Amino acid sequence: MTGPNPSRRSFLRSSAAAAVGTASLAGVPNAFAAGSDTIKVGVVGCGGRGTGAAENICEAASQAVSLKLHALADVFQDRVDQCADRLAKNDVVGDKFDVAPDRKFVGFDAFEKVIDCCDLVILATPPGFRPQHIEAVIKAGKNLFCEKPVAVDGPGIRKVLAAAKLAKEKNLAVVTGTQRRHQAGYIESMKQIADGAIGDVITARVFWNQGNIWVRDRLPGMDDMAYQLHNWYHFLWLCGDHIVEQHVHNLDVARWAFGDEHPVSCVGMGGRQVNDGPGFGQSYDHFAVDYAFADGRHVLSMCRQIDGCAKDVSEYIVGSKGTAHLMPGNYSFPSGRLRVRSEINPYVQEHIDLLNSIATGEPLNELERVAHSTLMAIMGRDSAYTGKEITWEEALNSELDTFPKELAFGPRPEIVIPKPGVTNYS
Repeated sequence: MTGPNPSRRSFLRSSAAAAVGTASLAGVPNAFAAGSDTIKVGVVGCGGRGTGAAENICEAASQAVSLKLHALADVFQDRVDQCADRLAKNDVVGDKFDVAPDRKFVGFDAFEKVIDCCDLVILATPPGFRPQHIEAVIKAGKNLFCEKPVAVDGPGIRKVLAAAKLAKEKNLAVVTGTQRRHQAGYIESMKQIADGAIGDVITARVFWNQGNIWVRDRLPGMDDMAYQLHNWYHFLWLCGDHIVEQHVHNLDVARWAFGDEHPVSCVGMGGRQVNDGPGFGQSYDHFAVDYAFADGRHVLSMCRQIDGCAKDVSEYIVGSKGTAHLMPGNYSFPSGRLRVRSEINPYVQEHIDLLNSIATGEPLNELERVAHSTLMAIMGRDSAYTGKEITWEEALNSELDTFPKELAFGPRPEIVIPKPGVTNYS
């Protein structure tokens, strides 16, 4: 069944503004702490992505925006110290680095201390923590940049959707790390698709097929909790598996092309064909999922992390008049390759758009959209893990809560690798 093209109006609603300059934020509600004219930015999660996001927001800030990196937080002291050292030496950050020793917070409750002393919070922890942290940031009335995905299970998604609603009520800005939505080539490609460049959008094929991802050895003296945090990519409660943590980018593009509709059901498969052993925790090395939408259209999704195999990280949007093949920096249509203006680094552009939206008093709020794209990934994973068809409602209302009841260092439950036909999450 051929579905309708997303309208230009719905496209514009779902796309971030691509303006480069940033206006003065003076007098804008929620921009600053009381009595200050400087945005105090705090980073929760001081690994590579958190450090990178801090650099990105500093690069995004113009002279019209007074911005300081004010606080850092992580579960591990060495991560905080390494992040602070890198930021303090970065020329782009420069005098925007203003993290005093007493604003370097460590521990499972460190995020609360960053929220208390900052105006805008960057969340770059492993995804399992994000529902709890997002909820706390929004309840505190602070603006937010949050990495994707925003949860790893149904209970987490429900918490994030409630936070998205509260953020709208409080007029808060939330940008969520799906940088393709802020990338000039993708934005122009979606305009072309909305204007009929490939006819009616019929289906989509989306891929993140790459070589092996990193896996970290257990160091001497590491207890279960410390090791799982150290090797977070391979544990369900922390990562959600790579279909959720990584492939969500491609699934989000498919939903974008479909007018941000969500699937009603899916059937998936996957497994551990090559990457096996204790270091890989519960993670699979490949997934393939067929998503069905209410209007009869389908999205085919594949992701793989195995060396020596064909690689493809891109999206194919199939229309009645041809196919658009999209990947960062290369956007091909039936009429030829799309010419776009020189693209700003999308990891910087998303912060430009965040700051612009605060400055104009029209805050972006991407949280519900990314929660839906995350849930699309979760339902595909759970279908592959169980071997069952999973509906949107089943995924959303699932009682599978993977987050620990108590966060503390020490032993963790024995790892159980999901087995299709055996594993049951109902």
